[in-house]
Amino acid sequence: MAKKKKEQGKPRIGRILLFGFAIILVGTISSHILEDLSWVDSFYFSVITLTTVGYGDITPHTDAGKIFTSIYVLVGITMLAAIANYLLNSTLVLRLKQRQLERHEDTDS
Repeated sequence: MAKKKKEQGKPRIGRILLFGFAIILVGTISSHILEDLSWVDSFYFSVITLTTVGYGDITPHTDAGKIFTSIYVLVGITMLAAIANYLLNSTLVLRLKQRQLERHEDTDS
């Protein structure tokens, strides 16, 4: 029972990373269809857009592509920020628990 509880407390990093990959995949497929870009250019466009680097070498030209990209940026950046927040928070919580355990072990010695 203690093992099961411990497993539930572990960060679900695999699922989180899969969700992040899905966000990029949606952008890649959509820009491939809407803008008729190659798969490589579509992937590149999605990553560059979500990281807000925005080199400007690939831009949407169709109205549908512009609308999708506008929504994709707002939703995608928000989701990636939430993922980063979750991962950082999980790391900090784990470090705090380790420090508390170390302090507890030091006081018991």
